[in-house]
Amino acid sequence: METIKAVIVDDEKNNRLALLKLIEKFCPQVQVVAECDSVDSTIETIEKAPADVIFLDVEMPGKNGFDLLAHYNYQCPFEIIFTTAYSQYAVKAFRFSALDYLLKPVDPEELIRAVHKLSVKISEEIKNKQFELLEQKISNKDAGKKQLAISTLEGIYFASLDEIIHVDADSSYTKIYLTTGEMIMSSKPLKYFEELLEDFDFVRVHQSHIINLKLIRRYVRGDGGQVIMMNGTEIEVSRRKKDDLLAKISDTL
Repeated sequence: METIKAVIVDDEKNNRLALLKLIEKFCPQVQVVAECDSVDSTIETIEKAPADVIFLDVEMPGKNGFDLLAHYNYQCPFEIIFTTAYSQYAVKAFRFSALDYLLKPVDPEELIRAVHKLSVKISEEIKNKQFELLEQKISNKDAGKKQLAISTLEGIYFASLDEIIHVDADSSYTKIYLTTGEMIMSSKPLKYFEELLEDFDFVRVHQSHIINLKLIRRYVRGDGGQVIMMNGTEIEVSRRKKDDLLAKISDTL
């Protein structure tokens, strides 16, 4: 088994120790070569002894995790697994960018999964876009851009929220239909996208469908009714979702 050299970066000593113990117990292939409590000490450490992966705390006093990325112009010579204290907003930011993260306190299974995924190589260009998207979401700089990174079997696809017409469940997978005519297949369930898109102009109108309110062509009355989307797709509205849909359509007018 090839050894993975790691550095733990967190300003809280207890957090560093807790993660170290988990790594030693559940990820024997990972050798923690250093612990750092700041961005500056991390840079100094890595220059002396390069690492394969950095377990990087996002929020730290002074310089934060993004300052470390900026130091390398987002061309980091190592992999990154972010760590963060629980925050629903932060979790959504990571999901929007399709980047790996560990919530504190770290769950052993999540740690094992994140380390296992280190073997999946992603191009520098894609990683840079993911880092940029994450920083925009966490710092709330993404007004007007609103992109979503979608994990697919082939890699990562970046889509603007404005080009997503509707999102449909397909067994345990999800199909995302775009204004470009493309269909993106994601291994994430529909509930995952419902939680990500609920703060924007999207609404779940059926057990199997989420629609973009801005891209409805017309609504056809009925028991629950139907919406005709701009790409011509007819989507059934469940009876219990009808009032919520009509209220939200009214709000967007």
